Amino acid sequence: MAPWQPLSAASRETFWRSLQTLNATRIVIALVLLVYLAVDARHGQGFSRLGGAVYGQTCVAYVLAALLFAGITQRWRRRFLWQLCCQILVDITVISLLYLAAGGARSGLGLLYLFPLAGAAILAPLVLALFSASLATLFVLAESTYQIFISDQEPPLFQAGMTGAVFFAVVLVVSRLAARLIGQEELAARRGADLRVQQAVNRIVVDDAGDGILVVGSDGFVFSGNPAARRMLGLDSDSDFRLADIAALEPVAQAFQAWLEAEPAETYVTVKRWQDAAGPVRGRLDQPVHLKLRFARVDTPDGEAERSVIFMQDVSAIENQAQQLKLASMGRLTASIAHEVRNPLSAIGHATSLLAEDLSGPAETRLLRIVGDNVARVNRMVEDILKLSRKVQPGAEPVPLGAFLAELKAEFTETHGLADHMIYIGDAGPRTVRFDGLHLREVLVNLLGNAVRYASGKPASIRVFPVLDATGRVELHVQDDGPGITPEVRAHLFEPFYTTSSKGTGLGLYLARELCLNNGAMLDYEYRVDGPAGFDAPGRFVITFTI
Repeated sequence: MAPWQPLSAASRETFWRSLQTLNATRIVIALVLLVYLAVDARHGQGFSRLGGAVYGQTCVAYVLAALLFAGITQRWRRRFLWQLCCQILVDITVISLLYLAAGGARSGLGLLYLFPLAGAAILAPLVLALFSASLATLFVLAESTYQIFISDQEPPLFQAGMTGAVFFAVVLVVSRLAARLIGQEELAARRGADLRVQQAVNRIVVDDAGDGILVVGSDGFVFSGNPAARRMLGLDSDSDFRLADIAALEPVAQAFQAWLEAEPAETYVTVKRWQDAAGPVRGRLDQPVHLKLRFARVDTPDGEAERSVIFMQDVSAIENQAQQLKLASMGRLTASIAHEVRNPLSAIGHATSLLAEDLSGPAETRLLRIVGDNVARVNRMVEDILKLSRKVQPGAEPVPLGAFLAELKAEFTETHGLADHMIYIGDAGPRTVRFDGLHLREVLVNLLGNAVRYASGKPASIRVFPVLDATGRVELHVQDDGPGITPEVRAHLFEPFYTTSSKGTGLGLYLARELCLNNGAMLDYEYRVDGPAGFDAPGRFVITFTI
């Protein structure tokens, strides 16, 4: 791999680091040779008697040259190939002088040629590395040939030839290995650059996404989240935390834990108002949000790190938009519904009553009862629609919750013929709320009616109790020990004309929420359960009042 070919910045940096390593190795070798000279001179033998002065001066010059090369490489990172060529040429020249001063091939210093040749094979093109090997080989062969004329002993020509062959073999092998490694590094650098670009694109997409995204561990520890997720959860910072550490986010933690235990990968939760300006995770949520959660596992190699992704969608806006569209259509219908629907219904009901006096057969009676039930159902739907137009001007006034709930329980129990202990009313104390009394009665009657339909009928199977949320606002919880509402039904719970009962109109809960909104309150259904021990309730309706 030729260093002048186009390379990535990472590969070029690797070449310069390798050259700096070559400089450090050169300094170490020169110092070792000086130590070798000192030890040999102390024993008065070896080449120190022959060329010790030349040897020592050459080693000192070599150390100084190595320091100079190291400084140049550190300070001036230009002309890589020229710096390398100069250093290799100096290495071969110095080693040749030491080779001569030590007595030629018998000194064993020919192995020092492998150091610059290996460096050239790694950092220089193959042609330049082979040229360096040929210079070293020619010098070794020339020195052995010269010994023929000046020495009585037979020079080791065969050893010199084998040394030259080793030089070329080392250069070829090391050059091929280095080229392969450099190619792999260049490929890794390109893949790394592509990965960084892809990560930047993903970061832009995730940050700009309208849905919230959280990356969490198996213990609920949040590693990262996009701005939409922080906005939905009311988080002010990017600090890491566990979902269970924030009380307001416990519904999300419970839903995640339920999914880990093989529950459905989609659910709905309500995150209530919360604020914490002093804790490790600062944040504030001014309004409760209703979130649709989806979970997905991250496939990691060999399961090294268990990661999951929580996708959050704020469905409150979607629900409100759907309701507003239906309300707009319903508003156009309301103007004519009194005359166009109620009058025919009255006529049908009157005719049914007259027919019931003349027809007494079981088949006729059954058919008339079906007609009467459906007339009553349509009339109830008309009444609910008309109530929507009559709720525009609420008479909000302070309502003492304790007395109001006690009176409502007595009236509702008597009207529906319930046992007195079936409905439990929690202690409201001196708390008061601003709400139109008639509207609040209608909302609670609707919620209690639904609770009676699904509750078990045991003592305190229906519970109504007020609490304070994290921001000091009064909440009224209505829950029963029935089977609860599935996430699929929860997605459409407050939509007009949506019902799961054959006898319902689908307007009760919608009207209840509209009445709450008209009084500045909020009605929602949440799955979080923190009621009294022994009370099995999978969810509850929550009315949040204004302060």
